[in-house]
Amino acid sequence: MSLQDMISRHPQVDDKTEELVLAARHAMLCSLFCTSCADADVAEDGDMQQCIRNCLDCADVCAATARLAVRRTAQNVEVLRAQLELCILACETCAAECEKHDNPHCTKCAEMCRECAEDCHKALPKVV
Repeated sequence: MSLQDMISRHPQVDDKTEELVLAARHAMLCSLFCTSCADADVAEDGDMQQCIRNCLDCADVCAATARLAVRRTAQNVEVLRAQLELCILACETCAAECEKHDNPHCTKCAEMCRECAEDCHKALPKVV
């Protein structure tokens, strides 16, 4: 079963949820990518403190974003919009830091963060 299929079964969901569901899905995945990247950063030589911090912050923000995005009963539009904007900021910050490091886990993390930020941007106009 897909996340879209699950959410489409909600009694208060309309047809305008596809972008928000995609953003929630990528935020959930991004949270896992960032957590994994932070863990791999610990094993790297050199000072990876800032990368670890940005990855862990991004992981937490993305996890919260995914949870808020799939809640469809009633609505708290202002909070959801702010959360999506925070997710974009956290993802862009994390991606910029990860792109400074020449290792495969940071490269993948940065790619996922950019995808997540893009999907959150696309979902913003649908949050009404």
